Amino acid sequence: MSLRAKLLWVVLLAVFAWGLFYLRSLVRRTFFELPLHSEESAKARLSAAALQPGAGPNEIALLYFPSLNDRKLVAERQPVKWAPSANDRVRQVLLALAEGSRQGLGHPLAASTNVRAVFLTAEGTAYVDLSNDFLSSINPGIESESLSLYSMVNSITANIPSVKRVKILIQGQEVETLEGHADLTEAIVPDPTLIKTGP
Repeated sequence: MSLRAKLLWVVLLAVFAWGLFYLRSLVRRTFFELPLHSEESAKARLSAAALQPGAGPNEIALLYFPSLNDRKLVAERQPVKWAPSANDRVRQVLLALAEGSRQGLGHPLAASTNVRAVFLTAEGTAYVDLSNDFLSSINPGIESESLSLYSMVNSITANIPSVKRVKILIQGQEVETLEGHADLTEAIVPDPTLIKTGP
């Protein structure tokens, strides 16, 4: 084999090896590495999605955020442009809760929580399917878990009158509890006794 042919083989092998390395790194980035988003960019995305989907004038959403100091839910009013459908309004409420309180209250959902699906029944049950990120925002313990759940349930039912109860799913699956405490086996009805009254 001539020297020229040997050099050509070496070059071809080097190009082939580089191509395999590049293909391997491309597959890893595409299928195995999740894109990293800062909390700030996630909040900005949620703001745009949750607070400006409608075309009409701003209205007021009544949101309940957990206050662990008071062991209650604290009402907060935020402007919102309501979407036409009740399903989308449920999604708006959840995304506004994930965006967080403007008074520095607790977070019922992580900013990265994805509202995967919302389904409403004629009987008034809202099925809400959340991503696993929801669990990362929950502090362990029955009190913090309950406040996070009722933050969502009370906020949804206060803003969408056709919803009477909320059933939480995680990644499309029914789960028995959040972190071993709050019961998720049944749809949850709002609990007005958890809302803080007075100063």
